[in-house]
Amino acid sequence: MPVINRKELQAYSHLELLAKQVVEGFITGLHKSPFHGFSVEFAEHRLYNTGESTRHMDWKLFAKTDKLFVKRYEEETNLRCRIILDVSSSMYFPEDLEKGKQNKMGFSVYAAAALVELLKKQRDAYGLSFFSDEVEVHTEAKSNVAHQRLIYAQLEKLLDQEVLNKKTSAVDALHSISDRINKRSLVVIFSDMLDNSERENELITALQHLKHNKHEVILFHVVDHAKEIDFEFENRPYRFVDMESGEEVRLNPNDVKDLYVKEMKEKEAELKLKCGQYGIDFVEADISKGFNQVLLPFLVKRKKLF
Repeated sequence: MPVINRKELQAYSHLELLAKQVVEGFITGLHKSPFHGFSVEFAEHRLYNTGESTRHMDWKLFAKTDKLFVKRYEEETNLRCRIILDVSSSMYFPEDLEKGKQNKMGFSVYAAAALVELLKKQRDAYGLSFFSDEVEVHTEAKSNVAHQRLIYAQLEKLLDQEVLNKKTSAVDALHSISDRINKRSLVVIFSDMLDNSERENELITALQHLKHNKHEVILFHVVDHAKEIDFEFENRPYRFVDMESGEEVRLNPNDVKDLYVKEMKEKEAELKLKCGQYGIDFVEADISKGFNQVLLPFLVKRKKLF
């Protein structure tokens, strides 16, 4: 029976351990795909040294030259990634969670942590930004271990808090973040895109600002599809509360369901269409589904950049 190294275990945060598990499971699932070995590129040959592993031996070259050569690889290191999280109150929906379930914030935090783990394996630089009605956090993009621990610590804070009535002003925040990113980056955004400011119709302009600055952008539209899109509630009176403004309305879901579903799906379709027009990758991230819906599109996008 293997002995658990408690000191080694204590070196990791709870979030970091979970991120490692998610990524390792994801990579294992890719072993038959074209992404196998995605973290390295062939660089050159060198002579084989007696006693070392034969894992990277070039047997075809041995057949031609009768000499033992080993393939050398180099890590891809030229990607910079900016992970942006919407931390407004609406991201803490739903409030009443069943055991083992996550709200939109929890899903976004774990997905972001998994991306950090992927980026670390690639030796890529990554930075983190939080926004609500203003930019709350904006770190530099780095790739060292100390920076990784800082990122996980910032993410874990979001799991331990729930701030009510924190509004969203994504337009101003995204413009501000775009101005702060000095070098071309892959920008990954986790947001429900519910901007309750008077400038909600300018959201796509803010996203376009990122593209104008030559960044590649993936928008993960984080939703609880069952409740927020399909409006699946029992046929009985409910009290619905706006988590950002505190406004309340009492109604029977069946009285408004058809109109609500129609408008929500039209709004999402318009956002998806606008993103497509401006070259922004739009991915609906349903919190009831796994993290592969985030990791796979990210990996596909990353490969296209090289």
